[in-house]
Amino acid sequence: MDEVDRLLLRRLRLQLVRELLVTELWDALLSRGLFTADMIEDIQRAGSGSRRDQARQLITDLETRGSQALPLFISCLRDTGQDRLASLLSTSRQAANQDPEASRSLDAGLGPIPLNPDEQRIHQIKQDPSRTALGHLPVVPRPVDVGCGRDTSAPRWGRNADLAYVLDADPCGYCLIINNVNFSSKSGHPRRDGSNIDCEKLQRRFCKLHFTVEVKCDLPAQVMLQVLEALAQRDHSALNCCVVVILSHGCESSHLQFPGAVYGTDGCAVPVEKIVNFFNGACCPSLGGKPKLFFIQACGGVKKDLGFEVGSVSPDGRASDSNVESDAAPFPEDLGSSDQPDAVASLPTPSDIFVSYSTFPRFVSWRDTKCGSWYIETLDSVFEQWADSEDLQTLLVRVANTVSEKGMYKQMPGCFNFLRKKLFFKT
Repeated sequence: MDEVDRLLLRRLRLQLVRELLVTELWDALLSRGLFTADMIEDIQRAGSGSRRDQARQLITDLETRGSQALPLFISCLRDTGQDRLASLLSTSRQAANQDPEASRSLDAGLGPIPLNPDEQRIHQIKQDPSRTALGHLPVVPRPVDVGCGRDTSAPRWGRNADLAYVLDADPCGYCLIINNVNFSSKSGHPRRDGSNIDCEKLQRRFCKLHFTVEVKCDLPAQVMLQVLEALAQRDHSALNCCVVVILSHGCESSHLQFPGAVYGTDGCAVPVEKIVNFFNGACCPSLGGKPKLFFIQACGGVKKDLGFEVGSVSPDGRASDSNVESDAAPFPEDLGSSDQPDAVASLPTPSDIFVSYSTFPRFVSWRDTKCGSWYIETLDSVFEQWADSEDLQTLLVRVANTVSEKGMYKQMPGCFNFLRKKLFFKT
């Protein structure tokens, strides 16, 4: 939300809290995508759960819902018959946008927001500590009553900030992208046209999300392992997070925790499980307790999914199949005796790990030779629209839904989630 809208909400906060009919708004807020069902339940539990507490928290949380939050909220008010408040906000917003400086000066001249009864009692006690001896016990203010705004750099998990990872470093962490396009003739794998488009999109995207991005291209399997291990051995103590992206051909693989394997350009497979475990708590202590994110654009096998018929599929999700290739490769009989023991030997209980796959295990992953892969194209688009307001899991649900509607052959992204908290990117 821009500064003008934020100041407007804060200036009109008391009137909104006093008059807002919150129970009428829930369905409208959901249908317009302003809040998720979980977020609305969280608002409904605010404070004592009274209408005023819910209204107060709704106005506070609205500041975190993106640049179009206020106009969408005005539409919700109109949809629910709260025309007076809608007109007040709309007229005030129009005037504020015409003269933003006047809006700021007006806001600065409002003086302190009146205290609610609980806060008044605490203020009186601070002025006269002896009152506590007379039986006037202090009432702890609810978090939603203290202040009217929120630091946008703080986690966007409302009052439950302890349920969100802190991403306050700049940069937040390293992002390594391994982009395998050209494979040796002995590997039997074709060139992955379109992958460079994926790589460029992700490089721009994670730079915007405050990561230091490094790109490595066309790596044989052994070099992939060396690069990944070197990244894990760096000191991440001053950082909050680490991201690894693999763009390559892939296949099935025997595993204990994380399925699938990705190919080096020499045709040798590297198990995803081995990649992930370079970064677990035992092997990479400086990332202990911090989120480790892995995005795998590769096939999970060779099966092609024709899907099943449903009543209605959005035509907007259909993709042209004329330039589509898969990242599939046959399941190897033997991945090498050295791979599996290494992967198994370093398997502590996983924590703070999130592995996102472009496709379901055993199935192919589709890539357009001109536009890039379905999964990465959608991932970039969803992050562009929603990363400033939604957590990682919600973003990936949007990706899965969009990708699942594309093409004649179908594709279903998924993830293995061992995160302990919500993750909101720094935007």
